[in-house]
Amino acid sequence: MYRINYLFAFLAAPFLALFLVCLGFVEDSIKLEFPIAPLEEGAAMLQQETNILKQSIVDLGLLARMQEDTFSEQYESLSALSEKSVSHRKLSDDIYEQKILDMLGPTVSAHISDNNEIKIFKLAELGYRGFIAKVKLFQPKSFKVVLAQNTLGKLETTSEAAKRTGAILAINGGGFYTEVRNGETYAQMIGNTVIGGKLVEPFNGYPGDLFFAGINKKGQVIGGVPQTEKELTALKPYQGVSFIPVLLKDGKKVEIPEDWKTTNQPRTIIGKYANDDLIMIVIDGRQGDWSVGVTLEHLQDKLLELGVKEAYNLDGGGSSAMYFNGVVLNRPSDGKERPVVNNIVVLP
Repeated sequence: MYRINYLFAFLAAPFLALFLVCLGFVEDSIKLEFPIAPLEEGAAMLQQETNILKQSIVDLGLLARMQEDTFSEQYESLSALSEKSVSHRKLSDDIYEQKILDMLGPTVSAHISDNNEIKIFKLAELGYRGFIAKVKLFQPKSFKVVLAQNTLGKLETTSEAAKRTGAILAINGGGFYTEVRNGETYAQMIGNTVIGGKLVEPFNGYPGDLFFAGINKKGQVIGGVPQTEKELTALKPYQGVSFIPVLLKDGKKVEIPEDWKTTNQPRTIIGKYANDDLIMIVIDGRQGDWSVGVTLEHLQDKLLELGVKEAYNLDGGGSSAMYFNGVVLNRPSDGKERPVVNNIVVLP
């Protein structure tokens, strides 16, 4: 009997051990069981936040589209304003241009090209006569100062300089004097002359009251009375000459030296209007049956009457000459053109 029980116990032992192991695994697996409820709550919150994010993205898209539409409307509005501004500016320019033309009178001759537009007018006042050239520079390179015969110290008439360079318009330029050097006549420019942005000779401030007038690289008339090379450079000169005196600045008269005020003489003037159009004037003189000339004081009044904003008195007297399209327009006081040291030419 005992033998049978021992035998049964021996045979049942492995199954008992396996049962105990399985029982332990079940207990451990119960311990490893993951709580599902918190996961479900987290998933629900995540879904809710996802939905909120989706709605935010949709709202942002709508906002971006609205902003794009608003920007488009504003851009169209600004474009319309810009076009209107350009239109108004053009209208304003046209009105100003017509106002100038009304003051100058009938055009007697004209030239227009890609480089410039030139209109010629007669000037006929009590006691004097002359010609006016109004110039729009589309290409500043068409405006040049040229040395007589392209050489320092030489002389050349205005028409000779024009024909040599192929210019359509020309006037005499800055002041000069002649002296004898090495047995030959040498024409010395006074003040400072700039050609192509460079001083032709070293800066000369003597005697201290000479102006420099010309244009910058934009074709705008510039001028002043520089005391140093630095002051001249500050004007950013491209082409220009020197003489005396300044007549108008910023639409106002400039005080004229006493010994220049009241003498009737032939004159050559360069200046500008508010729209940067150039004005060149040559007035005849010393010819009682034709033109006695004009005082600088009287000329200041006439320039203001014509709407000129800045003006400079170039070399005058027998030097005054204006050439246009193959012809010398005025009547030089010497009975013929006087050779000068430099000329201002405008190429076609």
